[in-house]
Amino acid sequence: MDRSARRGSERSERSQGGARTMVRRIDVTGAGGVRLAAWEFADPPKNGESERTPGVLLLHGLMGRASHWASTARWLSERHRAVALDQRGHGQSGKPPEAAYTREAYVEDAEAALEQLGLAPTVLIGHAMGALTAWQLAAKRPDLVCGLIICDMRASALGAASQREWEDWFKAWPVPFATLADVRKWFGEDDPWVERPNPSRGEFYAEVMHESDDGWRPVFEPEQMLKSRQTWVYDAHWEELAQVRCPALVVRGLDGELGRAESQEMVRVLPYGQYAEVAEAGHLVHYDQPEAWRAAIEPFLDGVLAP
Repeated sequence: MDRSARRGSERSERSQGGARTMVRRIDVTGAGGVRLAAWEFADPPKNGESERTPGVLLLHGLMGRASHWASTARWLSERHRAVALDQRGHGQSGKPPEAAYTREAYVEDAEAALEQLGLAPTVLIGHAMGALTAWQLAAKRPDLVCGLIICDMRASALGAASQREWEDWFKAWPVPFATLADVRKWFGEDDPWVERPNPSRGEFYAEVMHESDDGWRPVFEPEQMLKSRQTWVYDAHWEELAQVRCPALVVRGLDGELGRAESQEMVRVLPYGQYAEVAEAGHLVHYDQPEAWRAAIEPFLDGVLAP
């Protein structure tokens, strides 16, 4: 591990089976000196296998956090070193108002994390905005990346109307929420963007809330999220996709934001593209259907991560 990646706090969590697993935070320095928190949610294999195979870096989407990857990271850690990153402005990473929230900054942060954690060559697994960061990094630094999984992220430009919809959506949030139960209910049932009750969506957003003096509020600043988003919604990203030289898997939820036609075009544009889909999953594929998500990506990983 690079000396600039400083090991931070450790804590134990009780898994569903009752055994305790360690959660480790590792401090990383991102672009412009922004402090980033990287997380391991399980001990790596003790037989040395993780030293002989590529590592895995998991990148959450806009408004997400590293802990959304906990279940994925745990089964990956049975054979590999898997680390999830709280990206700038998210989770427990730095949120300085004067920092850059640009595409370049997010990509440089992931690049710095790989180098400081000693994970390269790595498989990048990204959801939504994190997937865009992953394929842009794979195009920029092919020496660091040996495999790529893109989860429910479009390569097409989304446009100004999409950004306005997001601005209006943030304004509609009834913050502060009185309780976490209210968070779960609003995002899982009452949010105008919810077509039918979705408990996993409620849980997803409950995980990005923290308790303040007047109730529960997001751990991120909505203005920073909009600033981050506006750096990519107006542009298409096909060119960088075509520059990815490693094996790549495009995964979509059948009820997600990435349509079948666009996802298959992404596979065609990728020099070594493959395709998988997860039934009964929306945009939060890995959160909606964790077992089906694992079944969709594990064969690809077995091929890329084979010793």
